[in-house]
Amino acid sequence: MGSMSIWHWLVVGVLVLLLFGKGRFSDMMGDVAKGIKSFKKGMSEEDEPTQPAQPRPTPRLQQQPPIEPNADPKLQPMQDDRPQN
Repeated sequence: MGSMSIWHWLVVGVLVLLLFGKGRFSDMMGDVAKGIKSFKKGMSEEDEPTQPAQPRPTPRLQQQPPIEPNADPKLQPMQDDRPQN
């Protein structure tokens, strides 16, 4: 009961063909083949040596003014609720 028999796989195959149809399934497989060809072509082109990019100088940090405290009276400072030892 735990193993998949040939009948289980046939039913699964029929359901897949019914859901996707023969045309959609073959179109998907064609797209997968095109993707694999494109990937292989990209990998073979990547092997060619390229000019190294000129390193950009790192930007210097700008000094920012200090943050001013909020003067909103509704805001309360945090209270320490840790137990005292």
